[in-house]
Amino acid sequence: MSAKPMWMVRAGEGGVHVDEFRAGSFVAIGWIEMGDMSALTTREQFTKAVEKSYPGSRKMQVATSAGQAFRFVREMQLGDRVLTYDPSKREYLLGTITGDYAYKPRKDSTYPQVRNVKWVGVVARDGLSVATRNSLGAIATLFMVPAEAADEIEKLASGRAVAPPAAAAAVEEETQVDLIYKDIQSKAFEFIKDKISQLDWEDMQELVAGLLRAMGYKTRISPSGPDRGKDIVASPDGFGFESPRIVVEVKHRAGSAMGSQEVRSFLGGRHKDDKGLYVSTGGFSKDARYEAERASIPLTLMDLDDLVRAILEHYERMDADSQRLVSLRKIYWPA
Repeated sequence: MSAKPMWMVRAGEGGVHVDEFRAGSFVAIGWIEMGDMSALTTREQFTKAVEKSYPGSRKMQVATSAGQAFRFVREMQLGDRVLTYDPSKREYLLGTITGDYAYKPRKDSTYPQVRNVKWVGVVARDGLSVATRNSLGAIATLFMVPAEAADEIEKLASGRAVAPPAAAAAVEEETQVDLIYKDIQSKAFEFIKDKISQLDWEDMQELVAGLLRAMGYKTRISPSGPDRGKDIVASPDGFGFESPRIVVEVKHRAGSAMGSQEVRSFLGGRHKDDKGLYVSTGGFSKDARYEAERASIPLTLMDLDDLVRAILEHYERMDADSQRLVSLRKIYWPA
């Protein structure tokens, strides 16, 4: 394993400062509003300095910035290894830290927090294993490189690393990419559920109506107050005269599953030609699902997971107002 800690210090978004880092034999970070950080010694002092310099920042942003600034000023030591990435050449510059922290504001520079470095080599990204490439993919400006990845980089820089056969490397990459994608999918699904759970009842009702409109129906939302077991009516004409007429009940009670009594109450006010949709973000009991199966009209129970899957399927067809309730962004991933 690498004897010394190895740090990744990014050269700005897209590696915009990498040529400066290379030519000037240094690495640097921003946080220009914090000024000279030489007098700061503890994490608490760094946290307070970030809060003062960047008022209005979220708690997580403050913690992240304070942690990275603390590491750059106090944890990085002379002799530690350092990496920075040149995306245009797809290579990592490998160096050794040769200078203590210094504050060097320069005209037109947004990176005044500096550490001198002696560059000793370059490592091609394509020569690294998929696991190491993944470990270097964090978006943080500064972080410690895992020991296994640092060891591989040191070996590759010294010519001691042996690349795996191309076929084996391709299989490893495909497997790793697939695992990461599934992990991101799973986390995204839970984050979307979190966002939906935070909506109030009226917004939840609007979200469900927006989903139905995206599926090709016109909707009519019941006014506040007693609604005889319906919150939304969806149909081709919007009035419920044309079939199918879908009557929708929306219950937004996190952690409170709907039981058989609630389902029976909903069914009690339905006409024989109605179709029913019961949405409950708190889920349904086993008895409620049994009650739905034996209902006299077609009835679909939709819990929070079902709702998220339906939104993901129809999101691009949802109107802007509905999308704003749960704003999502698309990412492209290697197939």
